[in-house]
Amino acid sequence: MDITKLLNTLGGKLPRPVARSLEAGMQKIPGVKQKLDAEYSRLLEELEPDLKPYRGKAPEFASLPQQGMSREEILDLMRRLDEPEEKRWKEGYASGAVYHGDQKHVEFINEIYALNSQSNPLHADLWPSTIKYEAEVVAMTADMLSAREARRIDPTAQVCGVVTSGGTESILMAMKTYRDRARKERGITRPEMVLPVTAHPAFDKAAQYFGIKPIRTPVGPDFRADVEAMEKAITKNTIVLVGSAPGYPHGIMDPIPEMSDLAHKRGIGFHTDACLGGFVLPWAEKLGYPVPVFDFRLPGVTSMSVDTHKYGYAAKGTSVVLYRNPELRRYQYFAATDWPGGLYASPSISGSRPGGLIAVCWAVMVKMGVDGYLEATRLIMKTAERIKQGINEIPELRILGDPLWIIAFTSDELDIYRVLDAMSGRGWSLNGLQYPPAVHIALTLRHTQPGVAERFLKDLRDSVDYVKKHPEERGGMAPVYGMAASLPFRGMVDGLLRRYLDLLYKV
Repeated sequence: MDITKLLNTLGGKLPRPVARSLEAGMQKIPGVKQKLDAEYSRLLEELEPDLKPYRGKAPEFASLPQQGMSREEILDLMRRLDEPEEKRWKEGYASGAVYHGDQKHVEFINEIYALNSQSNPLHADLWPSTIKYEAEVVAMTADMLSAREARRIDPTAQVCGVVTSGGTESILMAMKTYRDRARKERGITRPEMVLPVTAHPAFDKAAQYFGIKPIRTPVGPDFRADVEAMEKAITKNTIVLVGSAPGYPHGIMDPIPEMSDLAHKRGIGFHTDACLGGFVLPWAEKLGYPVPVFDFRLPGVTSMSVDTHKYGYAAKGTSVVLYRNPELRRYQYFAATDWPGGLYASPSISGSRPGGLIAVCWAVMVKMGVDGYLEATRLIMKTAERIKQGINEIPELRILGDPLWIIAFTSDELDIYRVLDAMSGRGWSLNGLQYPPAVHIALTLRHTQPGVAERFLKDLRDSVDYVKKHPEERGGMAPVYGMAASLPFRGMVDGLLRRYLDLLYKV
């Protein structure tokens, strides 16, 4: 008996709460849990060789070696491991992941980091240079996102922010900020956030960490947030509305002007998640692309998240969270006044922070300048137009919505996850989506290299043809995504994902 087919048949047409209750009851039936565990194990065993390709080919350490390896041995080992991995992203086979990647750019980043590797902004007296870099990274990012225009429209607007470790921490900090403000200023003890189903899971992580109830609302057929549905979801406990610019799954811009206007009228905070688009959209707008206003020019936008380590082209490990004014930002801070170790204050989750990454971020932004970001965006947008045209020429595929440079596509005729596996077999690392089943590619400067777009489209056409000729084949991620997309019992999918994470830590 295929247990997943049985569960899908039983629960496929049930409302989510009923499905959850049925799921809990079924797992108590003798044999059901064992069959699920066996199916999980089978799926993960098929994935393990791809996740652990160095097993038996490189030294493994489950405990400290008695005698440390030499510097030369370690460097040689790491070079051997790096070589096959570097080839894939450097030649443009990866969706997102590495956003610049030019060798001279990488060497510049490494040199800057080496100069600042010991710095830590927690010790402002020792490294005031790092404090300078962080303040200026925030100021330059705020200026790019219309801080001056916001001040002209509203003299009380003083856009400010903090450098964080990435988009997730920026989102966590913003949601924690709204929770604390609502608790102090409005007496809200059961806070809620309203956000479309396409908003990043980092908001759910923030909800779980900080005790905020997430209320997910639907999107329309164009994959943009449904503003009317969001308005209906607002309650007396709503502390913030959220929109994406653009959303990760489909690369589609939410109607930020309408959403932020709704929040403004209701006296609620509004967060624009521009982690993906913050360093592309301002320049795309200047280049003449149809970009709706999404930043602090809108009076209702009270905070934003934008990743410097994506299209800002800094090293991995930096993002910026921005607020409309310092009064709001202060709710993000942590301060301890009665500790025997002295007075303690930190702006974000971490205490010690890597000053070297902040220095790299500053150096890259200053090096790129307006002209550099404009040219990078021009190249990416031009490549996106070519790839969208090519996908539209493949009859079996269909692009979802009207994206700019993050392009999601599906198929009404084929199992799109098998197309994803076929592309993986040709060296591509793309992103699988669900609801609906789809695949996306987030274009970067790596894809603007000569011949990469053409190679992608040829491999995509060949992959579609292969799946048409071999519909029975299975393996890779297709069974995992297929199971996850079909099961109404999300707790079982949750269990599979947790076992997947266990596998990553297996030595």
